[in-house]
Amino acid sequence: MNTRAIDATPWYRQRWPWLLIAGPATVVVAGAVTVWLAIRSDDGLVADDYYKQGLAINQVIGRADRAKALGISANVSIGADGRVAAVVDAVGSTADATPESITLLIAHPTRAGGDVRGELRRAADGSYAGRIVPPGSGRWRVILESATWRLPATDIDGLPATVRLDAGAR
Repeated sequence: MNTRAIDATPWYRQRWPWLLIAGPATVVVAGAVTVWLAIRSDDGLVADDYYKQGLAINQVIGRADRAKALGISANVSIGADGRVAAVVDAVGSTADATPESITLLIAHPTRAGGDVRGELRRAADGSYAGRIVPPGSGRWRVILESATWRLPATDIDGLPATVRLDAGAR
């Protein structure tokens, strides 16, 4: 005669089925959280028009070489309130080196959506002034350019900041 007692408790009151279900359930929840994070925080690093961007890089390199040939350097002061003052120095004082307006770009190293661009106009004393929307805290790249030249980027940590941009410091 068999003396083994048959366990009459239902399966959902046993601990082993729940331990076996816990592993796959954890993976499903982790996968859902990963999908949510991927959708919510688009990094914007992949470009659809990579060929056009490659061509634009060649133009930027040409403008950087032009700034080096002109011997252009600049001191840029960026205030926390968004006021910008720039003094551009050039070895040869040509109209190409000191145009009527230049562009200041404050770019985030990884998120293009946070970039700030502003136009600086030349004042009577030869310096440039303008206003930008101040970017948030963090690390930023400061780039100064005109239609014909572009100074290499310099990194800053937050605002206010005074930065020296030099075409010869590549």
